Amino acid sequence: MSDVADAELFGNDDWSVSADGLEHRGTGYFISRDAAAARRAEGLWDWPLQMAEKSWCRPSLFREAFLGALELFGIARDAGLNRSFALGYGIRAVETPASDTFVTLADVLKPRALPETVRVAAPRPARALVAAGG
Repeated sequence: MSDVADAELFGNDDWSVSADGLEHRGTGYFISRDAAAARRAEGLWDWPLQMAEKSWCRPSLFREAFLGALELFGIARDAGLNRSFALGYGIRAVETPASDTFVTLADVLKPRALPETVRVAAPRPARALVAAGG
């Protein structure tokens, strides 16, 4: 590789992006520029799913570096990218194609309102529970 190819274009604590691709600083794991846009048959992006299997890969730092690499390499994103990150890291995607935000599980698991037909029984006094049970 030349010095130009080795030059860091983007980086964070875990990842370095050069003209050739992304490299994990701690392990040396490398994703080439040519392979960055790899998709699976169902249209999901390959790398978010693969990296989710790595115990050493921190999702937020990989996502930041991967999105930065896509921008630097001129690779267009699509709705499948958010779904790929969501499926890979166990977080359900929010279907907003323009959204570049990472959706946390807490945001997805907001309590639903109970239907009006569901009635919650009023709590019984403690004395009534003891008398009824024993």
